[in-house]
Amino acid sequence: MKKRPRSVVLVSCLFIATGIIGVAYHASDLKTQDPVQSDLILVLFVRLLAVVGGVFALRGANWARWLLLVWMAYHVGISALHSASELAVHALILVGVSYVLLRPDASGYFRGTS
Repeated sequence: MKKRPRSVVLVSCLFIATGIIGVAYHASDLKTQDPVQSDLILVLFVRLLAVVGGVFALRGANWARWLLLVWMAYHVGISALHSASELAVHALILVGVSYVLLRPDASGYFRGTS
């Protein structure tokens, strides 16, 4: 059985928590706005992707690792439209997540080798 690195567990759980909290936060907007508002549906979908990526990264799915990296890169891109400090924070998080998910021990875990 492949050994799951603690760093992968930590990052995966953070993405799961971020996704769940984001869905709960934005789901309250469904009550106050038109429920078929396309940008709200996109936001909820993106938050759900964080949960899906985190769960499947815990299970060792290589595609989930890349989903999490793309998810974080997407947020860096969105942050570029906001303040410089927000961009810097998201960029630093992307660097940290990339470091954790692309390290040799994590790569071995996602490849299925011990």
